[in-house]
Amino acid sequence: MTDKILKRYSYDVIANDFMSAGKSSSAIKSNLKSLGIASDIIRKIAIISYEAELNLVIHSFGGKLHCDIFENKIVIISEDTGPGIADVDLAMKEGFSTAGDSVRELGFGAGMGLPNIKKYSDQLKINTSSEGTTIVVTIYL
Repeated sequence: MTDKILKRYSYDVIANDFMSAGKSSSAIKSNLKSLGIASDIIRKIAIISYEAELNLVIHSFGGKLHCDIFENKIVIISEDTGPGIADVDLAMKEGFSTAGDSVRELGFGAGMGLPNIKKYSDQLKINTSSEGTTIVVTIYL
């Protein structure tokens, strides 16, 4: 038996668009509030979706951020085209970043994206190649 998506929110995220960074994750948060999702779950998802969105802006050639609502879980999916993650284990270490100086000067690229996603998720899957990365995060309700 497969789970049925009750609702899907999808957002296009543009590479290097720091002026719009955070808008998709903010919309996800608002939508979850309107659905009456518990505030502790919303907080986790807000952190996860923001970190995933910033990773799309900083490290990819652009992509999509999805929020799938199921009866018993919420799944955040980040899909991008880009160079992929060269070393996932290293990228999961707090403080490790491949962000350039120009990104760090803007206050981003501290190397907490994937560690924060992992910290607040119940399940995390990362598929990466030289053609892009897909991150699937599950939070059980």
